[in-house]
Amino acid sequence: MYDYRFAAASLTAFAQLRHAWFAINRVLEARLHEVDSTPESIAVLWACRDFPGPLRPAEIARLVFRAPHSIAPMLKRMERQALITRIPKGPGHPFVEVKLTEKGKQACSPRVDILKEVIAETMSALSEEELERLVEIIRPLQEKALEMLHMKLKRSPGHPELITMPVIERRGQ
Repeated sequence: MYDYRFAAASLTAFAQLRHAWFAINRVLEARLHEVDSTPESIAVLWACRDFPGPLRPAEIARLVFRAPHSIAPMLKRMERQALITRIPKGPGHPFVEVKLTEKGKQACSPRVDILKEVIAETMSALSEEELERLVEIIRPLQEKALEMLHMKLKRSPGHPELITMPVIERRGQ
């Protein structure tokens, strides 16, 4: 991979941000390949396990930042693997609820643990202060991109303001 340096700092920062994301995602994909999973399928399993309240395909699309039409094929594959089940809400109600099967529940934790390990290992390159600063720096970029997409950032259901959700303890602490 090349270490791009452009005349404009914005181009250099963008290239580094994009390369870092792609490299981290490739590490994640490689580790998840060992358990026949993808980052997207893990996100769906995790959401099905921990989301407060009924989980519909449209909400899954928002949670994993995918186009709503791209979720149905993924859910069909996961249903064929017996990881989830889609429950119709009844006549006249087009929505389906997505739930984990017993196999999905058993598959979820080990796969989420792999995701958490990759996150912890990657983020261990930064101190706690640097991680906090990174969140502060990235937030305006996230908000600007969402504004350009005519979308808004909002709190996820079940996660009120002032409550932080621990993911994993950092190694060596």
